[in-house]
Amino acid sequence: MTALAKIVHTNPEIEAEPDLTDGFHLVIDALKLNGIETIYGVPGIPITDLGRMAQAEGMRVISFRHEQHAGNAAAIAGFLTKKPGICLTVSAPGFLNGLTALANATTNCFPMILISGSSEREIVDLQQGDYEEMDQLAIAKPLCKAAFRVLHAADIGIGVARAIRAACSGRPGGVYLDLPAKLFSQVMDAEAGRNSLVKVIDPAPAQRPAPEAIARALEVLKSARRPLIVLGKGAAYAQADDAIRALVETSGIPYVPMSMAKGLLPDTHPLSAGAARSTALKDSDVVLLIGARLNWLLSHGKGKSWGEPGSTKFIQIDIEPREMDSNVEIVAPVVGDIGSCVQALLDGMGQGWQQAPSDWIETLKAKRDANIAKMAPKLMSNASPMTFHAALGALRTIVKERPDAILVNEGANTLDLARGIIDMYQPRKRLDVGTWGIMGIGMGFAVAAAVETGKPVLCVEGDSAFGFSGMEVETICRYGLPVCIVVFNNNGIYRGTDTDPTGRDPATTVFVPDSRYDRMMEAFGGTGYHVTNPDELTRAVNEAMNSGRPALINAVIDPAAGSESGNIGSLNPQSGIKKKK
Repeated sequence: MTALAKIVHTNPEIEAEPDLTDGFHLVIDALKLNGIETIYGVPGIPITDLGRMAQAEGMRVISFRHEQHAGNAAAIAGFLTKKPGICLTVSAPGFLNGLTALANATTNCFPMILISGSSEREIVDLQQGDYEEMDQLAIAKPLCKAAFRVLHAADIGIGVARAIRAACSGRPGGVYLDLPAKLFSQVMDAEAGRNSLVKVIDPAPAQRPAPEAIARALEVLKSARRPLIVLGKGAAYAQADDAIRALVETSGIPYVPMSMAKGLLPDTHPLSAGAARSTALKDSDVVLLIGARLNWLLSHGKGKSWGEPGSTKFIQIDIEPREMDSNVEIVAPVVGDIGSCVQALLDGMGQGWQQAPSDWIETLKAKRDANIAKMAPKLMSNASPMTFHAALGALRTIVKERPDAILVNEGANTLDLARGIIDMYQPRKRLDVGTWGIMGIGMGFAVAAAVETGKPVLCVEGDSAFGFSGMEVETICRYGLPVCIVVFNNNGIYRGTDTDPTGRDPATTVFVPDSRYDRMMEAFGGTGYHVTNPDELTRAVNEAMNSGRPALINAVIDPAAGSESGNIGSLNPQSGIKKKK
């Protein structure tokens, strides 16, 4: 029985009257009709009963301690499933908390819908001071892909359908759905309500590339002496794994994966140039971008990370035509969905494709092997306290032994070094801060990864990054999720050795020395570990992950081990004024 049949008249005298439904049940049934099974959110006015009813109707409702983390969970759920993740919040402040995650989802092209209760339009529009009064729709519009408001129960089906299609179609992104409080209690005929619901058919239809675009791209590839493929997280989202692997191996072109594309092909694949990234980017003459944008993460396709201006030709696959030529000329734009475009390139190559020149492959292989050999001693140290390299070396082995586990990673040094040190072996197993490089995604991503996949999660956090969402360890414990958190604790942001020149306060980048984050997990019934060397770290992680229960490992890192902003310290402006002595 659906929720639509729940509101009935039981008085015999009015038994002939039609069954009724209301806004609460219509929202739930609209989501369920479209295959939405999980809601992430924080309960409160005016959506508390919506969460209760959704749970009663069989949906999974995961309640967080803060809306931003619920939103991050919904966003990464969208990335993992290709269905829009749903975040449910209260009005005004709760909406604003969720909006950060919605904007981040839009920037990263994750399908997500933020559903927020709101104040009544009549009072908001006259600014008469309603409870948590805010024109939420107007605020959301500039920060997401689309925004809709539903005022009448009969329009809920259309509103949910439009939100789903907007979130998934074309380049995916975040959508805001505004539901004023009095919408939920609106009553209508149950049969009419049922007929008003919409099942979205093919929300992300294939967009096949033009044949001439494929022919142009293949001609450019044929001319290359030093070709390179760059795989972005869009390629991972597309779930065209077999076709992408076939393209790499048929063409013989080496590839560099962006961080969330790691594992599309194993990082140990013979054509992986991830460990020779700098050489691969700088010396390539033709670059095929698959689901990757030439933004700051790729130095905008120019500058010292690349060769001489104009020496590199770019082919770009993207579903959004306006992405082309955003920073440099794209000589062969291929517009369409990644699966269709990659398959078209494969079909065009046929059986007799000339693979990439062997001297280019050997050059990258030599550089990769040299870099790996240079890094190896740093990863093998068992000193106490640990360096970042030594701790990550231990985790690298664990991930190799557990390729099915999902790695969530954020921080400064913890993030930047892990990208290069920890190899991935399967697609969509590495989740991190993405395009904006923001911190605070860790616990939300970890919760959703466990809920959506049922796989064990290893969440590797810098101590600063953990502070943004650490209270959600209670959420992890409450739901008994198989999440093992490792906090790299070096007593501060970047490092824990800075001082206040005045001697008055702690330095701006320093935390309480020798904090015991493991005891936070113990406070909520999870298991805590305190480790000081890689051997202890290895034993603790394996024990925690074998248990399948919530755990947090406080990993003591040398306070002096970190560096400013990890690998992007150059983005921090330096003062142009020298202080007089």
